[in-house]
Amino acid sequence: MNQHTEEFENFDTDYTLEEALAEAKRCLNCPKPLCQTGCPIDNQIPRFIQAIAHGNFGHANEILAERTNLPSICGRVCPREKQCEGHCIYNKAKKPPINIGKLERFAADFESINKLHKTKKIKKDQGKIAVIGSGPAGLTVAGDMSKLGYDVTVFEGQEEPGGVLLFGIPEFRLHKSIVRREIARLEDLGVHFECNTYIGPSRTIDDLMQREGFDAVFIGTGTHVPQNPALENDQVPGVLQAMALLTAVQLVDNGTEVPERIPVKAGDDVVIIGCGNVAMDAARTCIRLKANSVTVVYRRGIEQMPANQSEYEEALAEHVQFKFFSSPVAVTGTSHVEGLAYETMEITEEGKLKGTGETGVVPCNKIIYATGHKPNARLVGEGNSIAVDDSGYVIISEDPYGMTSREGVFAGGDVVHRPATVVLAMKEAKRAVDGMVKYCETKRIQETMKD
Repeated sequence: MNQHTEEFENFDTDYTLEEALAEAKRCLNCPKPLCQTGCPIDNQIPRFIQAIAHGNFGHANEILAERTNLPSICGRVCPREKQCEGHCIYNKAKKPPINIGKLERFAADFESINKLHKTKKIKKDQGKIAVIGSGPAGLTVAGDMSKLGYDVTVFEGQEEPGGVLLFGIPEFRLHKSIVRREIARLEDLGVHFECNTYIGPSRTIDDLMQREGFDAVFIGTGTHVPQNPALENDQVPGVLQAMALLTAVQLVDNGTEVPERIPVKAGDDVVIIGCGNVAMDAARTCIRLKANSVTVVYRRGIEQMPANQSEYEEALAEHVQFKFFSSPVAVTGTSHVEGLAYETMEITEEGKLKGTGETGVVPCNKIIYATGHKPNARLVGEGNSIAVDDSGYVIISEDPYGMTSREGVFAGGDVVHRPATVVLAMKEAKRAVDGMVKYCETKRIQETMKD
């Protein structure tokens, strides 16, 4: 896979030192920064940009570290055009907004490359925390709790930590060396990682809390069970899931799988169902795998697509085709996929979507679902006993925030709040940290009173 990446244009190059200084100096340092209101985790945006403008990159990172443990990642994959940059005051003047994401990752990359940061040893005497899952929510909780003096162990089912950051976002959007670098920063804080470990089936939450002495547990397992529309004949060979494709590609890049395990081959004609960012990632991955054609089929229009505009434009530039107002109906073919049948849709005067009765078929030999996921159920049964709603999402309380039906067990991110962005998972994880600290402090006081 990696060897093909160089054939494609890099749409989002990193800043040089001179470019970063020039961009930072464009910032107006607004007294009421709209950009900050657009950031789900309340990054102190004008402060860190002003530090860059004055050449104080170490201080810029100290400011970022107040709110985020993953600045190099957030600076690359956050939907900035809908969040911080979308709120920049320059938009009102029809001028390009400050490129906040590129400045964030410049500061984080500069610090790492030049080894500016010296990790302070923090005494781990506040309690013992288990984190299940090492995606954005899990890593956020691990970093924040470690900084507060808790001894944190992260349990990850895959062969290495990172979750969706490593196995769900393609290399061309997020270099895996950057994910591994951010993991290393957490290890420097004292976070322990135990991989190839699934909590739930055999090693349960009971084991963690009653036998292994963890004071609190955080569940950040994300969503892994596909939510597919019911399509006639979709059991025919050649229908697959977007995350299965993206994970297979990463495992091959890691050297732990053979290329033959990647389900899309050179010369394939591929249809992607769905039009979110995962669909864009899958479509552009297929292009890099040298598919003959890649078509995204979506039942609504371009104005309603969940994908970022920039992701859509980059997919277009790489010759991904789009069929809007086309609702998938059935898979054609008997021994293998031959096409995707669809019905043409329209929007009524009342703004509702309805079928026109007109149908068509997109010829293809591979169909990829990119229509969302829901949580698996491995933490529901005996030994775990976590209550979930009718759709399988973990139910949490408001006080202490994030606590599940089981005392001392918290949850956050996609496993609670439905699939969203990396930074929104981080936001909810930070709120859960507040709840966990409140719980642990109360627990310590109660234990002291018993003594």
